[in-house]
Amino acid sequence: NMNFLSGIWWSLPLVLVWATPPVTSSWWYMGAVGSSRVMCDNVPGLVSRQRQLCRRHPEAMLSIGRGVAAWTAECQHQFRRHRWDCNALERGQRLLGRVLLRSSRESAFVHAISSAGVVFAITRACSQGELKSCSCDPKKKGSAKDSKGHFDWGGCSDNIDYGIKFARAFVDAKERKGKDARALMNLHNNRAGRKAVKRFLRQECKCHGVSGSCTLRTCWLAMADFRKTGDYLWKKYNGAIQVVMNQDGTGFTVANKRFKKPTKNDLVYFESSPDYCIRDRDVGSLGTAGRVCNQTSRGMDSCEVMCCGRGYDTSRVSRMTKCECKFHWCCAVRCQDCLEVVDIHTCKAPKSAGWISRT
Repeated sequence: NMNFLSGIWWSLPLVLVWATPPVTSSWWYMGAVGSSRVMCDNVPGLVSRQRQLCRRHPEAMLSIGRGVAAWTAECQHQFRRHRWDCNALERGQRLLGRVLLRSSRESAFVHAISSAGVVFAITRACSQGELKSCSCDPKKKGSAKDSKGHFDWGGCSDNIDYGIKFARAFVDAKERKGKDARALMNLHNNRAGRKAVKRFLRQECKCHGVSGSCTLRTCWLAMADFRKTGDYLWKKYNGAIQVVMNQDGTGFTVANKRFKKPTKNDLVYFESSPDYCIRDRDVGSLGTAGRVCNQTSRGMDSCEVMCCGRGYDTSRVSRMTKCECKFHWCCAVRCQDCLEVVDIHTCKAPKSAGWISRT
């Protein structure tokens, strides 16, 4: 069993969660701009390559902090109806460490979404002029042609290639020190996350001419909302492919020969996931005691599945809701405040509700 103190900084998501103060913190901004060496040398767990990047691009660390907030919220949104709900980040950061120290599908998703979050944040910061080392995509200049005809590049195209390059250098640096199976798995899933952001880069255009006749178009490339990346990676999580190392230790083969070989866009994992039914430190599980379940659902959020067969408690609560909404010309919707009484179902705790630990 890996000692927690020696394993706590094993992967990038943990480093950023522990190391990044709130983005509103004034001392963080002052430290980043004024004394990057002191700041970067005091962030625990960074490998030398990450410290070099931190010193060279201190303002980028603030952007990465925003990326952490984005991917954390997205992870929690995608897992909101599942037994493991990605809330270990808030309710006990050490638990996320246990999840990442496994090679499960949940670990694969966290590595992919966190890598994507860094790409998204760095790319957005470039476009907003917050980083000295990059700006709008310099390749999108002059005239071009698409299926609708000729157009001029204008505005500010998102510099996704720089975001990917920076994220690859920073995120992957931790894994490149190791040659083991988990490092190869993490590198694969990190790359899948980066590719997912670029997948939703779209061309947007504005028409010019008399009454917007589009005699001239100005176009630029823009990232989609991060939710699209999250939804895409969620589908990849559900279709993640279990793999084993090949004999020479340089790559993967599928664990079950009936499944297709994973592509660069797929998520891969080695270990089956625990059921996350009970509180278990070793696997990073908070259990499902007290979780709200859906009595009428037949999915993962159903009381039967969420509560792992332990049953559930029902409480009746009153809450204010908007009702009798009417549209008023033009252009407002006015609603009444109504008192609504609803039943809330929460999973029962197991008979022995304490932490399970195998250490």
